[in-house]
Amino acid sequence: HAIHRNKRPRRSDCIIHFNITDKTTTILLYIMGLSPEDLSLVQTSWAKVVPIASVAADLFYTKLFELDPELRPLFPSDLADQKKKLMAMISVAVDGLTDLEALVPAVQDLGRRHAKYYKVTAPMFDTVGAALLDTLEKGLGEGWDEEHKEAWTLVYGVLSKTMIDAGEESTAAVVDEKKEEEEVTA
Repeated sequence: HAIHRNKRPRRSDCIIHFNITDKTTTILLYIMGLSPEDLSLVQTSWAKVVPIASVAADLFYTKLFELDPELRPLFPSDLADQKKKLMAMISVAVDGLTDLEALVPAVQDLGRRHAKYYKVTAPMFDTVGAALLDTLEKGLGEGWDEEHKEAWTLVYGVLSKTMIDAGEESTAAVVDEKKEEEEVTA
C-alpha cells in the first residue's frame, strides 16, 4: 500500500511501540507514516537551519518560555550549553531518520532521562513541538510551507511519542519496584 501525501495517518494511528530488530528502516518508516518525501523535506530544511543554529536556538527557547513560563525553572539560568545540546540532538534525530535501529533506542533513552531527572510530562512535549514548529517557520522564512509543517509535525509526533512512551514505561517500572519493596518489608 502506497502512502499518499493527502492520506496521512493520524498521529494516533502510527505504530510507535515496536521491536526494531525485526523490521527494516523502510518498513518502519511506512508504519510510522513517514514517506520518502517527508524525510527529504525534514532533512533538507534542517540542513538550512544548521548554519543559523544559534539564532534558531534563541528563537526556540524564547517561544518555549513564552508558551509556558513554568518550564523555565527546568533549565539552567545560562542556556548556552543547553542550546547547543538541543541543536545537536535535533541534528542527530534528523540524520537518524534513515537509521532507525540506532535512532529509536537513543530517543527512548532520552525519554527515560527526561521523565526521571526532569519530570517531563506528555503535555510538555506539545509545548516543545509548538515552539519547534514556530522556530522552523521563523528560521526558514519563505522556505517554510504547509508541506514542511506536515512533515515536521509527523516526525516530531513520532519522536515525541517514542520519548513519552519510554518515559512512562520507565516511571511505571520505578513505581512497580517501590510497591514490591513495600510489600516485601510489610
